[in-house]
Amino acid sequence: MKNVLNVNTVSDYLDLRKQEVLHPLVGLVDFKKVSAEGHPKRRYDAFHFGCYSIFLKDATECKMRYGGKSYDYDEGTLVFIGPNQTIELTNYDPDFKPEGYALLFHPDLFLGTDMGKKMHGYSFFSYAANEALHLSVKERKVILSLLDKIQFELEQTIDRHSKKLIVANLELFLDY
Repeated sequence: MKNVLNVNTVSDYLDLRKQEVLHPLVGLVDFKKVSAEGHPKRRYDAFHFGCYSIFLKDATECKMRYGGKSYDYDEGTLVFIGPNQTIELTNYDPDFKPEGYALLFHPDLFLGTDMGKKMHGYSFFSYAANEALHLSVKERKVILSLLDKIQFELEQTIDRHSKKLIVANLELFLDY
């Protein structure tokens, strides 16, 4: 791989997509709201993530390899990437504009919470799990509802309840 983009933090990804950073440890991108400047024309062969990343993909034009295997994913699926893992783009088109959502969160978000221990149980963040999670119409509605709740909380002033509410919604999202 020649051109690997390192996305070490949530802010790195939000900056790439020209999105405002609302919280240092959590970010949500609705690709419909990303301007042309947020879709880089530079060709990257791969992205290396330093945080947890979940993509709800609504387009099939962009194919990926993850952990040395092609990712089994179609329109309307969830793709999970764990920290310090790399996805390779196998048919990159610089004019491609992704559809769907990206949810990124740093492992430090879970410090002092029970979720820190629970994260290891979500095997879909592992290289060993190279299948995306295919959603039914009803499951998709639930996931979109939870993304809306996370976005709502991100848009509020950060206070002592913010972390608890964001983590609770992330836990519910991951349990679905």
